[in-house]
Amino acid sequence: MLTFKEYTSNQILEQAVELYLAEKYPLTECIFRYGSEKFFEFFIQVRSLYKENQLDSSTLSETDIELLESDLGEFDYYQDTLVALDFIMQEESETPELNKIHRGGSKKFYVFVRDPATKNIKKISFGDTTGLSVKYNNPERKAAFAARHNCSDKTDKTTAGYWACRVNQQLGTTDAARRGYW
Repeated sequence: MLTFKEYTSNQILEQAVELYLAEKYPLTECIFRYGSEKFFEFFIQVRSLYKENQLDSSTLSETDIELLESDLGEFDYYQDTLVALDFIMQEESETPELNKIHRGGSKKFYVFVRDPATKNIKKISFGDTTGLSVKYNNPERKAAFAARHNCSDKTDKTTAGYWACRVNQQLGTTDAARRGYW
């Protein structure tokens, strides 16, 4: 007896396969998350239909046929670890550049720092997102910002305030803009 979750999960998979076959979507645009269990099950199910000649191969692209003739969805052991066959895996990203301010992210700026307490890398986002521009070259604004935010007291690199006070030192366009606190 299937549980409700298993039943709906199987039903979703069957509906996805039917949709791809009816609408002739390319198999490279699988709706299931890349590398997920359903992703692999989708290819196993479509491959079984392909091997049973239940697919119109004239509507399949070369890439689709290549995927169906591969071992995508199959697993085997490599050095005592179960790995997916014919599955392109991305290497883990290298350590991001630490203590370098970048634009973008959830706020205006972000920086990666190593937390001295845990030794883990932490992403710090800071800056407003209302569309205001940063005016590094205006000494009066820099002084007002530094006073308002107590920049001389901010020494913890794992806080947004520390980096907000020092953003000008990396992103300032002139020597005068890069000196001092924001």
